[in-house]
Amino acid sequence: MTIQPIRLFGDPVLRTRADEVVEFDKELRTLVQDLWDTMESQGGAGLAAPQLGVGLRVFTYHCDGFAGHMVNPTWNAIDDECQDGDEGCLSIPGFTWETRRMRNIVATGWNMYGEPIEIEGTDLLARCIQHETDHLDGVLFLDRLDQETRKQAMREIRQASWFTGAMPAIKQDPHALFGGF
Repeated sequence: MTIQPIRLFGDPVLRTRADEVVEFDKELRTLVQDLWDTMESQGGAGLAAPQLGVGLRVFTYHCDGFAGHMVNPTWNAIDDECQDGDEGCLSIPGFTWETRRMRNIVATGWNMYGEPIEIEGTDLLARCIQHETDHLDGVLFLDRLDQETRKQAMREIRQASWFTGAMPAIKQDPHALFGGF
């Protein structure tokens, strides 16, 4: 069991798009195990490789009775139904804010052995897969908040005992400028 330190908000690795995995080898299996051990030790629903400082498209998840990992994941909404709900992040500890996500998705990718996998997710599992895939694209759930909530979130984060003062730019969703998702 290898528990790794989790990178916190302000670390540039959290804002960098992760690279595709091209080698399904022992190092990848070790990374998946480190992600799993670290996620479980923190009681998280998911953890992406960039949160451990590794710029690869890999994440683990354990929520709503489902557990596993995905390599090079992509997802698509099954329908137009959205869900609003509290969302948090191990890289922004101690905070949750209501975040809009798609309610029903299907995700495809590979397991650590290079075998194709598909996961259909609803509610919390769908939220987790979208959240972790965002991490692989350098997107934080803060980027999905409406402008007023995002400003309040940033004020609260700046007051957090763990915050170091590094203030990366929040990526703006161009649709949020017009009040929609």
